Amino acid sequence: MTMRKLIRNPLIAAALGVLVGAAPLAALYGVRAADAANSPPPAGLTSSSPRGGVAVVLPDFSTLVKKYGPAVVSIRVIEKSSDSGMQGSPFGPGSPFAPFFHNFPFQAPQQTPIEGEGSGFIIRPDGLILTNAHVVAGASKVTVQLRNRREYPAKIIGIDKVSDVAVIKIAANNLPTVHIGDSSDLEVGQWVLAIGAPFGFDNSATAGIVSAKGRMLPHSNYVPFIQTDVPINPGNSGGPLFNMQGQVVGINSQIYSRSGGFMGLSFSIPINVAMHVADQLIATGHVRRGELGIYIQPVDQGLADSFGLPAPEGALVASVNPNSPAQAAGIEPGDVIIALNGRKVENSNDLPVRIASLPPGTKVNLTVWRNHAERQVIATLGAMGTKALAAAGGAHQPGGRLGLVVRPLTADEQQQDNTHGGLMVQGVSGPAEDAGIQPGDIVLSANGEPVSTASQLQAAVAKSKGHVALLIQRGDTRIFVPVEVH
Repeated sequence: MTMRKLIRNPLIAAALGVLVGAAPLAALYGVRAADAANSPPPAGLTSSSPRGGVAVVLPDFSTLVKKYGPAVVSIRVIEKSSDSGMQGSPFGPGSPFAPFFHNFPFQAPQQTPIEGEGSGFIIRPDGLILTNAHVVAGASKVTVQLRNRREYPAKIIGIDKVSDVAVIKIAANNLPTVHIGDSSDLEVGQWVLAIGAPFGFDNSATAGIVSAKGRMLPHSNYVPFIQTDVPINPGNSGGPLFNMQGQVVGINSQIYSRSGGFMGLSFSIPINVAMHVADQLIATGHVRRGELGIYIQPVDQGLADSFGLPAPEGALVASVNPNSPAQAAGIEPGDVIIALNGRKVENSNDLPVRIASLPPGTKVNLTVWRNHAERQVIATLGAMGTKALAAAGGAHQPGGRLGLVVRPLTADEQQQDNTHGGLMVQGVSGPAEDAGIQPGDIVLSANGEPVSTASQLQAAVAKSKGHVALLIQRGDTRIFVPVEVH
């Protein structure tokens, strides 16, 4: 399909971006300048001797392309454009001139087909193909072309827009297939190869290195993307990302771009995530994901200090959905989830991915930081729906150390805002203003302690050491805000 700009773009392939420099490249592969000319190149690498006689070791992807290129396909789709809505008037039904064309036999424009393109790869000899959801979503016709130029109509088996993974099938047998690898084995700095059809140029090979792992992108809370510097362009979406062993470790999916073209940042769906989704799509046509029913936010140094955490890590619970698995398990706003089933939660991006990978009904053991101590909580996951685990984000009293002017909420205000207690912010200055708190915000708690009076807030501030974590409600959103106090 057409490349989506900024983070929401279909992926493309990667071009070989290797700078030929004698000593640095030789050193990268552990080859001393003095011995490089006489040392055989490592497997998968070739040796060349530029001017000066010093051998430079470069990766050679030719064997991988020959072996697995035939399993990479080009995908063409056709979808119909939406109706223009002009029925009987060339100016449209809302135009003031429309009544004059009431009985005028004006022919409205017909729907015109929109063509798109992408890539995919064969995972089973009977024609099962993996690609991106955005490549085939909304398509009225899907055509797959093999490297030998043969074309087949394709049937969509299943689409999962949450992960951007889709499975399609063509009626063919004894087809070449890729070898599925383990994306968890990838290391930053390793070489990777992409094969796809950028701008329709089928079976184009490009390469680069793994730049980072576990990247979370806007609107993609459940995919820990692999970031590479592999050159990617429109048409590469859905194509495979190979490691140097010829194993598929990712599906090229998105780029970060201000121009719509490649700018050095490419993102691939880890194959472990993609195959977990694909297996469910093949079996049932849809994907089931676990859900806790909480909204979380990152833990920065200020929040870590406020809650007495040894380090800024874990996922801070900003709010708990009513009647959710988290509420049933006793999880509270202000809890910091620091481990899931005994495995550390590195940051707030880590938790949604791991929870969503588990089926509904799974019992999970959560290690929670509350009141400066760890405790264990057992929760039974629910099924993800439209609202899932998400990552977020009276007298007048003097501002004091926080810089807040607050008053208790009236009973009507508490009912209207669905709160119990709380303080209405009427004036902001100093540290609270610097932290982004605004008049009209409601302060619900300070360092995990509910506040209903200004004296309770002042007492919490007095006990804080450098930072106080305020739970703020703004509209329907709740979020912890660390405020530095002196």
